[in-house]
Amino acid sequence: MIREFSFTDVLYLIAAMRWTLALTAIAFIGGGIVGLAIALLRVSPLAPLRWIGTIYVLVVQGTPLLAWLFVFFFGLSILGVEVSPWIAAAASYSIYAGAFLGEIWRGCLQAIPKTQWEAGASLGLSMAPQLRYIIVPQATRLAIPPTVGFLVQLIKNTSLAAVIGFIELTREGQLTTATTFRPFTVYLTVAALYFLLCFPLTQASRRLERRLHAAR
Repeated sequence: MIREFSFTDVLYLIAAMRWTLALTAIAFIGGGIVGLAIALLRVSPLAPLRWIGTIYVLVVQGTPLLAWLFVFFFGLSILGVEVSPWIAAAASYSIYAGAFLGEIWRGCLQAIPKTQWEAGASLGLSMAPQLRYIIVPQATRLAIPPTVGFLVQLIKNTSLAAVIGFIELTREGQLTTATTFRPFTVYLTVAALYFLLCFPLTQASRRLERRLHAAR
């Protein structure tokens, strides 16, 4: 039954935003843990560890996010392992985010002049204290813009989870379109809600970046 697009539908779309935010938070936290490990592997003085990090990045970045969703949701079910859309989406996005955050943070660590590493070594610091007290505080300033930029992309990429039945903002938009047959109005509203999620992040990132530069 086709009905009119109403304010109630807008409320349903707004309510679906919480699942978009929840999936983004899980993916960012999980990806951050993986990404930190990958970044450390990539800057390790041991070649085998660097290769492990490099292979992970090449494999994940060379594979579409949609493929990871299909592997976890449809692929595992073929093997007899039933996975809920939540688990499949969380695992896929964490793996995906880990590769990109790892590369972002690796680049920021390696952007610190070599003399800073040498200064830490001259003080008798091992790699871990060098990272903690000298390198990471400087790299954090460099990491904020690309990290927030990736977070914005992550929010928008959660829309792909709709293909495995995960009901977030885009999936709710599809369901609303099916009952109202007003795709232009519905998806314009969905786009506006994504904008409301992403725009404040970019503005906050710019303000934080300015404060960090002013504090130098």
